[in-house]
Amino acid sequence: MIQRVAFAALALGLLTLPACAPITTYSGFQAIDSNPKDVKSGSDTKATVRGRLGTPSAISTFDPNVWFYINQTKETVAFQRPTTTRREITAISFNKDTELVENVNNLTLKDGKVIAFNGRETPTRGRELTIIEQLLGSVGRGGGMLPNQDEGAPGNRPGDRR
Repeated sequence: MIQRVAFAALALGLLTLPACAPITTYSGFQAIDSNPKDVKSGSDTKATVRGRLGTPSAISTFDPNVWFYINQTKETVAFQRPTTTRREITAISFNKDTELVENVNNLTLKDGKVIAFNGRETPTRGRELTIIEQLLGSVGRGGGMLPNQDEGAPGNRPGDRR
């Protein structure tokens, strides 16, 4: 009897073990034929970079001569939040006039910085109702069962019975 229980527990443990294996997802630029790190400053141009690597993941907001190729890997275990395990960003800056590559910066997850977002919210007009107030909100207001309840209300003519 004890052997059967131990065997059942072992079998159940082995069946649930793959459920705890991390699920890996890849997103962003995936280098297939060439790598963004192989771009040479001074010899490559915008046309050769686009031909070799394709469209950049992002272009700088303030300077259209800076291109970013971004990729990252995330792992999710069971029901937990995904964690970023690897991130690579290649920033390629071009000369405005000649369109030659001036600089190639390779950044990783270690180069990132945590930004403290402001947690405050913009207030809205009105107030929030509790569940009880929502459920009992119309109690006591009347539902049209009493005669002459709209008498004297704005928009109604005196003596009008609709």
